[in-house]
Amino acid sequence: MSRPVDDPLARERSHLSASRSALRAMREGVEALDISDVTANWVNAEALAHQIEERIKALADLSGTPLFFGRLDYLHAPGAEAAEGAEGERFYIGRRHVHDHDGDPMVIDWRAPVSQPFYRASKKDPMDVALRRRFGYTRGDITAYEDEHLSDPAEAARTSKLLQQEIERPRVGPMRDIVATIQPEQDEIVRSGLSGTVCVQGGPGTGKTAVGLHRVAYLLYAHRERLARTGTLVIGPNRSFLHYIEQVLPALGELAVQQATVDDLVAHVEIKGSDDAAAAVVKGDARLAQVLRRALYSHVTMPTEPVVVVRGSRRWRVPAYQLEELVRELLDRDIRYGAAREALPQRIAHAVLVQMERSGEAPDDRVQDAVARNSAVKAAVKAVWPAVDPAKLVLRLLSDAEFLAVHAEGILDGDEQKAILWAKPARSVKSARWSPADAVLIDEATDLIQRTHSLGHVVLDEAQDLSPMQYRAVGRRCTTGSATVLGDLAQGTTPWATRSWQEALAHLGKQDALVEELTAGFRVPTDVITYASRLLPHIAPGLTPVVSIRENPGHFEIRPVSGGKDVVEACRESLRHEGSTGLIAADARVPELAEALAEAGIPYLGPGEETTQDTRLTLVPASLAKGLEYDYVVLDEPRAVVDGEPDERTGLRRLYVALTRAVSGLTVTHTARLPAQLA
Repeated sequence: MSRPVDDPLARERSHLSASRSALRAMREGVEALDISDVTANWVNAEALAHQIEERIKALADLSGTPLFFGRLDYLHAPGAEAAEGAEGERFYIGRRHVHDHDGDPMVIDWRAPVSQPFYRASKKDPMDVALRRRFGYTRGDITAYEDEHLSDPAEAARTSKLLQQEIERPRVGPMRDIVATIQPEQDEIVRSGLSGTVCVQGGPGTGKTAVGLHRVAYLLYAHRERLARTGTLVIGPNRSFLHYIEQVLPALGELAVQQATVDDLVAHVEIKGSDDAAAAVVKGDARLAQVLRRALYSHVTMPTEPVVVVRGSRRWRVPAYQLEELVRELLDRDIRYGAAREALPQRIAHAVLVQMERSGEAPDDRVQDAVARNSAVKAAVKAVWPAVDPAKLVLRLLSDAEFLAVHAEGILDGDEQKAILWAKPARSVKSARWSPADAVLIDEATDLIQRTHSLGHVVLDEAQDLSPMQYRAVGRRCTTGSATVLGDLAQGTTPWATRSWQEALAHLGKQDALVEELTAGFRVPTDVITYASRLLPHIAPGLTPVVSIRENPGHFEIRPVSGGKDVVEACRESLRHEGSTGLIAADARVPELAEALAEAGIPYLGPGEETTQDTRLTLVPASLAKGLEYDYVVLDEPRAVVDGEPDERTGLRRLYVALTRAVSGLTVTHTARLPAQLA
């Protein structure tokens, strides 16, 4: 009788099938919950129903997404966090926890402590792991596996082929998670604690955006109860970028993270206008916060008349000098303008109550509240500490040259004041042609009046393009929480782009943040990143060039062309490969290329629109390319990209961004001479 053939792949497929069945059972168990008799009122019932609905969504088995991607075989119990009796046990590592009907784990969440060696164990430090197995998938089915015997000294260290294949896998659709390919230096950032702010400087393809998103997922796992109360937020540069990344967290089972742009955060007024570069730079300068504070508190005037409160037959008089003492005390406390204004009537009422007590009366809190609401007290507060509308305050500063000059004296010089003054003053807040920078000023003024709500954790991506005032706007939304700041100084393409992370973090209010630098490139092929790095000495001299760890050098070609038809042909060639293609061009050239693609019958999408198997080409203005990635990129006319910016350094930075969007291949087409810096 022949013995059955050992088939490890069949066993792993069987475990995958059983794990999917267990996940389905977990979901059905939640769906079957009856909460009709467990809540005291309809409010609690609604809240519980919402929690159950979110839990059902989190337990969805996403088609085509591997439920687990790795396996760890330990020599001994992995530590106190492991299940009792786990000595020598085997753990499957995946995107979420899955257990069987007895509660025994079938898949361990990648964020659990027991999963950490999957990312950090090495031949030098095996972390008690005997075997690390990686799985290869095709459309959700296991088709391959690869073993590393970390505790076997006889086995040489080698590069994982499956890891390389996963990094280089063609991309169609939105950004996907990197949970199967997180590297040790990335994992350290992902798992750093909630209490500290982390700033990640990372060149193109180093995975900084993915690291930031996975850090959110990890923090929600490790501090779920706290962050459920305080909230989390991901801030991106534009809507196209947010649409591109929006599926990463749901794929990891996290549905409660909000996403926004900085413009969304400060949307107090309708944006109808724009600023030239000179005005935008001044409005984005942190010195404007001082100007706003001066202008706001100029509304506080010292009292010259006493307050007389009439109650029944008695008259109680608070003299002007005592009122002035109360006002100065509130100013010295440096609390919010609005909070001080709300406190002033209570201070005046307390002064009246002291007089009442001295005369033999015994007033209580209700009497103090009544005195605070007295018409004489209200009138005094209105005269001394009037209510101020933040938008009207900014409107006056930008419209009234004299008002601006008084409060900007010693802070802004004459040219700077002239740069931000409106040529034609607006009549009202509604009719004003507010710019994005104006909205940030209104947000600053709003916070001076009333404290902005703080979240538990904020992720700020593409941070290098923020102005100091924008950093302040983000910082006040995490004053009591922490932040993950992501960016690349070499990709700063605004006139006010960040010069150093230390300066940026100071404006954010997180001076003590840990700054980490990622220099290992996982996305951009070797030949492409080497070519793009020729620009670094001209755009960011102090930065370490990215070194690609890709074994595949990728396709790279510089192609002189005679016109749009040749550019279209380059796109056609790229589309013959599997995956997505991005045609990146200077903004001014996009209409011409759009027409050429239409004439050639090649369908295309705009940035942020989701590619499909039928439409895999995206036409991307260079100004919107940041943060996006495509398997193949055709870069049209580098000189036009540089010339499309107000100065050469910004233009070269824009070109650096455009050159580094490719995952598998880059074709540079040009009729004009290439910029000398690429020689």
